[in-house]
Order: sequence, then structure tokens, then C-alpha cells
Amino acid sequence: MAAVTSPETSPPPRVYFQTPAGTTEEPETPVRKQGRVTVKYDRKELRKRLNLEEWIIDQLTDLYDCEEEAIPELEIDVDELLDMPSDNDRAARVKELVVDCYKPTEDFVSDLLDKIRGMQKLSTPQKK
Repeated sequence: MAAVTSPETSPPPRVYFQTPAGTTEEPETPVRKQGRVTVKYDRKELRKRLNLEEWIIDQLTDLYDCEEEAIPELEIDVDELLDMPSDNDRAARVKELVVDCYKPTEDFVSDLLDKIRGMQKLSTPQKK
């Protein structure tokens, strides 16, 4: 037996618009979707991390008296610091990284430790 469709149960017809051939109109700019990164991580933590990294770059340019591009190759891994058990270990690691700086680094190290206190490690979340 065939099912009887009534106007109330069948979906309304769809209307599609096409640009006439020969026209070169630019399509409207698509709406940006929220990036995957902000879905996986907390936006506030990402903002904190970005601000911290910008602060580190500013401090290193002052310490080394040079432009950002001329800073010696060193990587201050915030996640690595957060994994360390104590502030003494963190301070020793940062001092080890900036050992070739001729300016005093104690203020930089203590300020950095203050800034990372309470931050969360940005690890990849597990899929559920």
C-alpha cells in the first residue's frame, strides 16, 4: 500500500537562486566560524598564554638590548615549567636558559614565575 502524503506532512519545495551566466559578481564574504583551537582549549587560557608570550618577548628584548629578531635562540616552554614540581626548579631552568645574558635576570625570573603561577598546562584534550 502506498502512503498518502498530505500537504501538512510533505516538506515545502526549496527555492535555489543561481547567478545568471556571464555575471562576475563577487560572493559575499563568508561568516567566520569559531576555530577548532578555541573549541579544544579555553579561550581565556589561550589569551593568558598569548599575553605571557608577548610579555616574555618584550622582557627578552630589554634584557638582550636588541630587536625581537636578534634575540638568541632560546625557548622558554611554559608547559615544561608548569610540569616542574617547585618554583626553585622553575627558576633554575629559566636562569639556565638566559645564562648568556649580561644584564641581571633575577627580576625577569621572579616576574615570570609570578605570571605562570595558577596557569593551566595547554595539553591536548582527550576525545570522549
